[in-house]
Order: sequence, then structure tokens, then C-alpha cells
Amino acid sequence: MDIRQQTVGSIRVISLHGDLDSRSSPGAQEQILPALPENGRVLLDLSDVPFISSAGLRSMLLIYRQAQCVNSTVALLGLSDELRGVLSATGFLGFFIVVDSLTEGVEALRAEATGPLEAGPEPAWPTELRRSDAR
Repeated sequence: MDIRQQTVGSIRVISLHGDLDSRSSPGAQEQILPALPENGRVLLDLSDVPFISSAGLRSMLLIYRQAQCVNSTVALLGLSDELRGVLSATGFLGFFIVVDSLTEGVEALRAEATGPLEAGPEPAWPTELRRSDAR
């Protein structure tokens, strides 16, 4: 498997070329997992991935989990009907933003980065409100 990386603005684009299977998955993980930027956005281009095995699905799960650990968002680009079907059947499509073009992916990830702020901590109860007052 051939893996190429480039940066488009603040978004890391990682393109995979070849089957994502038991032979290629370990190498793909070695290259992709450390490339996930903290608090960043990644567009994973699977346009040239004709086949994904259970080992490839495990790699996708690890990519998702690592992205969660570093507070990154991952979008998938170029899913064939077969890959889309496999990722849908396994529930993995819900883990990622799915786009049809590089432009759409960059725009979706930029929108994600500038989206609504996450909710802050719950407001503290006033100190004068005691448990007995809340009846």
C-alpha cells in the first residue's frame, strides 16, 4: 500500500492507494496514527482503495479512536459503493464525516473546526440554595 500525505490549509490529507488488508494494515497504521494532529482535521482519501478486509476495518476503528484521543475529526473521501456498503453494514460510517470530493471535504472539515463551541461546565448552584431549599 502506498500512502501519501499533503496539507491543504490546516487540513491534513492522507491518500491511500491499494487494498487495506492484513498485509497492508500494520504499515498503514504506523504511518496514519502518528500523523493525526492534535485538535486537527484529517481527510482520509480512499478513492484508490478497492478492497478492505476485517484487518482494514480494525485499522479504521483504530484511526477513529486515536482521532478521538487527540480531539481530531476525520472525514472519508472517495468511498466506492463496496466500501460504503461495508462501512455502513459495520456501523463505521457513523464515526466519520463522508464526502464526495476534496473540495467538499475541506469545506466540511473547516465548518467542523469553526462550528458551535462545545458546551462549557454546568453552572454552579448559588451558594444560598441548599439541598433542603430544593424541595
